[in-house]
Amino acid sequence: MEREVAGFQNGDPGELVAILADWAAGDAPLYRQLADGVGRAVDAGDVQPGDRLPSERDLARLLAVSRATVTAAYDELRARGVVDSRRGSGTRISRELRPRKPGADGRVPGGQATSIFQRLVDGHSDVISLAFAVETAAPELGDALRDLVRDDLPHLLADLGYHPRGFPPLREAVAADFTAAGLPTVADQVLVTTGASQAISLVTQMYVPKGATVIVESPSWPGCLDVFRAAGARLVGVPLDAEGIRVEGVARALAEHTPALLYVMPTYHNPTGTLMSAVRRRQIADLAARSGVPVLEDNAYATYAGPGRPVPTPEPVAASAPEHATVLTLASLAKAVWGGLRIGWIRGAADTIERLARHKALADLGSPVLDQALAARLLPRLPELAAARADILSGRLDRLSLLLEAHLPDWRWRVPDGGSALWVELPDTDAQVFAQVALRHGVEVVPGSAMDPTGAHDTHIRLPFTFSGDTLAELVRRLSGAWAELAQDGSPARDPLRPMV
Repeated sequence: MEREVAGFQNGDPGELVAILADWAAGDAPLYRQLADGVGRAVDAGDVQPGDRLPSERDLARLLAVSRATVTAAYDELRARGVVDSRRGSGTRISRELRPRKPGADGRVPGGQATSIFQRLVDGHSDVISLAFAVETAAPELGDALRDLVRDDLPHLLADLGYHPRGFPPLREAVAADFTAAGLPTVADQVLVTTGASQAISLVTQMYVPKGATVIVESPSWPGCLDVFRAAGARLVGVPLDAEGIRVEGVARALAEHTPALLYVMPTYHNPTGTLMSAVRRRQIADLAARSGVPVLEDNAYATYAGPGRPVPTPEPVAASAPEHATVLTLASLAKAVWGGLRIGWIRGAADTIERLARHKALADLGSPVLDQALAARLLPRLPELAAARADILSGRLDRLSLLLEAHLPDWRWRVPDGGSALWVELPDTDAQVFAQVALRHGVEVVPGSAMDPTGAHDTHIRLPFTFSGDTLAELVRRLSGAWAELAQDGSPARDPLRPMV
């Protein structure tokens, strides 16, 4: 069962490391960067006056630095008046400090995905971030945009521009796409959203009151889990196998809890790349129907089908659900077309979609009409766009696999059914510790502990293969250097280019 993570817990070194995020991505001595990172966390309100900091030994272990580095950082913080140390009570944030409101220092507040979102805010740097598995825009997007301007722009500009349920032509196109995939759908069953993230947020607003339980896959992507945490939900994780989320685990969670929602990623699960089998989809639909628990199936990652395979269009879980079941299906164009085209959608019963549309209207009165019109033009071409992207990703996966086999032969992974990343196991290594060393080598790693707080995947990282061939080579070179440093003498080595203290 997954434990809830809700901000810094006094003295917990793992949670402080998550809050510090990219503290070591700089050129100053490490002790000073660590002191600055703690100071930023205090300013942001992530660490509060009176909170006890971890022991020097525990924090040094997880940050993969010498204990002297942490000692020097704490000394620096004491000199700044940020912390107080008393015999028997450890090192605590000074109670005299008054932190700013969250976000007032320019940092993204809260959650396991903080560092991921912070990278988006900060923009590009020389750090290679593994937080994103994204591509540049499909070439067809430019052609569609030119055609839209030439053929439809006057008509679109005459539109009032407010469509809380979504631009009607796009809703019709989405309904036709679901119908072709084996799930008969009409436009009244479709709500257009500003990306998949908003779809998850809207469903959470409607179904997940504060204190409710949400069943999720374990592991799962922290950006999704943070939406539920922000609503005050308690998360219960269920492991996966080669066919998807385990049925017996879902049944047990349904029996032991009174969940408000079951959230799954059946088509190329993130981060494992697993494709849920047709049998498993029917089993999950039946379980949810018998329990009366709504299901949110997230198919936003349905872009790539593994090496040498055609891109399939598996029937959604909703296609197997009994008529009385509540199954909401979401998808988007972010992976297949472009992350900058922030258009997604939810499919459900017409009365459910009507209720969700009210939440959507309160959020933004409707997604941008020009973006929706562009999406409507692209949607019928989605199979060919997905196939073209699959060819590119297949070549990059082959390239990354060869590089890993040559330079990091101890690492283990399973070729994914689809998606755009490897789920890699670092043998006998805490990935959170490795992430700290990798950051000093110029790579931002998302450790398994951020995707599964139970500890079952602490040795894993997600490794996207969406980068160009040259970037993949540089990425593996940096990771190999970090791995060698961590392995030297069985403990983190000093960086020969920078003093550790």
